Amino acid sequence: MSKRLSKFVAFAAFAATMVTPAILLAQETTTTTAEPLGLGAWGKPIGAALAIGLSAISAGMAQARIGSAGQGTLAERPEERVFVLALTALPEVIVLLGFVMAILINGA
Repeated sequence: MSKRLSKFVAFAAFAATMVTPAILLAQETTTTTAEPLGLGAWGKPIGAALAIGLSAISAGMAQARIGSAGQGTLAERPEERVFVLALTALPEVIVLLGFVMAILINGA
């Protein structure tokens, strides 16, 4: 994947994770007409899917690069194993935050 495309995917994941809850959890006005296909019916599941899906994809891309660079570092300097392990675990936090955001969006 090109560097430009990976930056775009990372930005899209960040934007979707940050903007989607603000849109979906905004206060709704009360109306008398029913909207069967409104934002509440389809927006929340799609927002939750985007939050977890894009965060998982971006974390996977980051973990792949960190893992390959970490293997090279461990081949040259085995004493850096704790540092490499910590850097490998950091992208998992992105997935956890996406999961928490999906739970908050669905209102469970």
